[in-house]
Order: sequence, then C-alpha cells, then structure tokens
Amino acid sequence: MTSEPTAPAPFTTADYAARMAAAARTAADAGLAGLLIAPGPDLVHLTGYRPTAETERLTLLVLAADRDPVLVVPALEAPDAEKAPGAGALTLRDWTDGGNPYGTTAPLLDSGGRFGVSDNTWALHLLGLQRELPATSYAPLTDALPMLRAVKDERELARLEAAGAAADAAYAQILHVPFAGRRESEVAEDLAGLLRVHGHSQVDFTVVGSGPNGANPHHEAGERVIARGDMVVLDFGGLKHGYGSDISRTVHVGEPTPEEQRVHDVVREAQQAGVAAVRPGVACQEVDRAARAVITEFGYGDRFVHRTGHGIGVTTHEPPYMVEGEEQPLVPGMCFSVEPGIYLPGRFGVRIEDIVTVTADGCRRLNNAPREMAVVE
Repeated sequence: MTSEPTAPAPFTTADYAARMAAAARTAADAGLAGLLIAPGPDLVHLTGYRPTAETERLTLLVLAADRDPVLVVPALEAPDAEKAPGAGALTLRDWTDGGNPYGTTAPLLDSGGRFGVSDNTWALHLLGLQRELPATSYAPLTDALPMLRAVKDERELARLEAAGAAADAAYAQILHVPFAGRRESEVAEDLAGLLRVHGHSQVDFTVVGSGPNGANPHHEAGERVIARGDMVVLDFGGLKHGYGSDISRTVHVGEPTPEEQRVHDVVREAQQAGVAAVRPGVACQEVDRAARAVITEFGYGDRFVHRTGHGIGVTTHEPPYMVEGEEQPLVPGMCFSVEPGIYLPGRFGVRIEDIVTVTADGCRRLNNAPREMAVVE
C-alpha cells in the first residue's frame, strides 16, 4: 500500500457559511429571488451535506440574499443533516411523512420570484412548489449561474492537486503491468485499483480503448484482447478528498509506426498550445481554438470531434467548458481539463489530457505525468 500524505484539513462551518452567502449574493446580482439546491454536488459544495440515500422525500436548501439559509429536510433524516459540517451556518426545517413538504417550503420563498435550481432537482418537487406558489418560475443553474462552483479557493485547489498527483502515480504504475494478451477490462480494473491505492474514495471512469476502440473517445473498456502493435487510450479519474481527477494518456504496445508517432506528436503539440492559451481574461473558447488550430494545421481537423475541456471540482465534469461559442472569461482559481484528441475510425485514437488551474498570470498543470508516448508490453 502506498503511504498517504496527511489529509487536508476539513472545511469548516465558516467555509460553508461564506459559500452560501456568496451564492446568495451572486443569485441576487443575477436578478434571481434565490437559489433552491437539491441533493447533489451543489448541496455538498455549499453545506457539506450528502444524504445517505437518494429519496423521493423533499430535501432542499433555500438561499436568498435577504434571509438566513434554511435546509428543508424530512424529519427522519434531520439527525443526519444536523451532523453536516455546514449545519451550524443554517437553520433546519423538517417535515413529517403525511405532511405537505411544499407547504413547509413555500413561506421561505418570494411568492412571485424567479429561482435558480440545481440541475438535478426532481420535477416532482418543482411541480409541487409551483402548485403552492403558481407565480414562481425556475431556471437551471447551468443556465442561470453556470460559474457558481467554478472558482476554487486555496483549500479546494489543494484537494484537486492531490487528486491529480494520485492520478499521475496511478499512470506511472500502470505502465509496468502487462497489456498484450489481456482484455481492456482487466487493465481498467488495474487502473481502478491503483486509483484507490493512491487515495481515491470513488472511481468514476477507466477508459481503456485499444486499437480501433481508441477511435471512440468514450469507449468503455470491454472484452477486446489488447494486441502487440495496438495504440491504447487511457482516460481515468474519480474523487479524492471529495475532489476530482481526470487524466488521459495514450500508450503503445511495442514500438509505434512512424504514422502513429506523428499523430501522437500532433496531439501533444495541440495540448501544449491549449495550455499555453490559458490566462485570466481569455475566453474559454480561445483554449479550444488554440488546440484545434494545431490539429487542423496538420490535416486532422475533422478527426477532433469533441470540446477541448471541461471544468472539474466536486464532480469530474462541470462548467466551465472549453468549447467554441463559450465566451466566459477565465478567472484565477478556475480548474478544467485540456484534452485534445485525434480519432481515426477503424484504426486508432490519441488523446492527451491534463487538469490545469488558472493563475494570476497564466496557468499551472495539476497533472505532471510524462506526455511522451510510452511503450508498454
């Protein structure tokens, strides 16, 4: 077992209070009456509360700039909610089975207001609130406040850096396991195990795309037997200390052909161009444009079939997105992937991905594993 560095200090009640207050102010500045946050990543980020099981019973954090935060919870789950690290910064209001949770929640809301709601809020609950308050309206946070969790503080950055270092360590070790003659799923299991060895509590994905399967960007590791001469795309990540990792590297089983090496070199150059474009004030789309320009220059523009990057935090995919049309300026503390790729159907694919964070004058990589094409056996 690899020794684990000291875990970061837990977030405090004051941290969660500051996040909720900032979210409420941001909502008011956006012209919203408040925010309604259901169980999921937004609730974890704002309060530290993660219900033990998904349930049809209403749980909802109500935030507004002119009142204190309130968390509406089922009475039977109130004892767990009281233990959440952010509970000291809010008021709990419970409701019992057989009662009307929407009647309990309605007095907390502006009866004619427009509210931002977390993306995963159940339609059942929004419709219930609308029955109580028919003049209210709602907008998903992805539309209303897409950057709510985008800018990380120093303690969040430390967790993301630790997750990135763990993914780097897993990659370093996977290079020493056998590839040829084994199924993709077996290498994927090795990757998942290594992420856990290096402190991940949750493994979200382990893409192992060998040979022609590598030309599918989100190929799920299957029963194909990896052969000598295969290019193999590895893309894996999950959560450590509650924050995400996500890294991609492309390896070759035995020595690559000149064409395979050339394609890999193009992707590596494109990834470097994307990273070099990152600095405060630059629009997200410029990162995509910088990486895509390199791939297009070498004649593979139509074979780069996805956005260049996505944000990362308490989930492995979240705003901001590095994609054409996204004019959101980059801000210090934003963290996201830079992951261009080239995919040649029926033959092979190449992707190289690092997580970066925007700094005061540029960016810093949170993945530092070698980007040269590794040869495996």
